[in-house]
Amino acid sequence: MAVRVTYKYNKQAKEINFAYDKHHDIHEAIAAAEGVDLTSYHMMEQQVATTSKGSAAVRDFRDKEFARMGFSDIYYIKDDPKAK
Repeated sequence: MAVRVTYKYNKQAKEINFAYDKHHDIHEAIAAAEGVDLTSYHMMEQQVATTSKGSAAVRDFRDKEFARMGFSDIYYIKDDPKAK
């Protein structure tokens, strides 16, 4: 099943193909599509994961950082093979 990701970058709606063999998650995929360097983000994410007791802190950090970078409305779109 093909997976696509829809998102807004700087208030402009966009859509890309997504595959786990190319990217760790959809956030990395959209950052790569827009040419955003995630080096400092990954270092801080690792520190948040190390110091927090749950994954909620990491998700909260990720959501706030991607919003700060200009991303919003990030969603999976699964193509339904029966619809064709």
